Amino acid sequence: MRGLKDLIRTIPDYPKPGIMFRDVTTLLGDANGLKTAVAAMAEPFEGQRVDAVAGIEARGFILGGAIADRLGCGFIPIRKKGKLPWKTIGQEYTLEYGVDVIEIHEDALAPGQRVLIVDDLIATGGTAEAAVKLLRRSKGEIVGATFIIDLPELGGLELVKSHGIPCHALVAFDGH
Repeated sequence: MRGLKDLIRTIPDYPKPGIMFRDVTTLLGDANGLKTAVAAMAEPFEGQRVDAVAGIEARGFILGGAIADRLGCGFIPIRKKGKLPWKTIGQEYTLEYGVDVIEIHEDALAPGQRVLIVDDLIATGGTAEAAVKLLRRSKGEIVGATFIIDLPELGGLELVKSHGIPCHALVAFDGH
């Protein structure tokens, strides 16, 4: 996956000093990089029954849609509060400076449907953990979570794994 890591742009001091922002838009803009990333993110879950991919806003939509197509299943958007047009259920999660909410449509999945969570990056794991709780409240069975980037020092992948969720990340970067 070295080639994929080389396609990810690092922007120092964004959004604040000391943060090294890992920008996947450069990877998404490379046809071979995108194709390789989607295939590698889906690969651990091929051969399993996956009824839907749940993509976390916003880059999780891009990746999740492609992975759903590859796995031959549906797609569920996990959006920030107030963005979905139908009746929703939400889950709060803690941010560095407050609380936010993610939502899905209340009829997004049927009880027992097997769901794969997708996002571009996992840092502290707050959003991914909220997605796990939200999908479980909807009676979904989570088959796993897959990401392009893990920031291991922030512990997000381990947090999601602590909920019994198999996790997969293509590359890891040191630091924040």
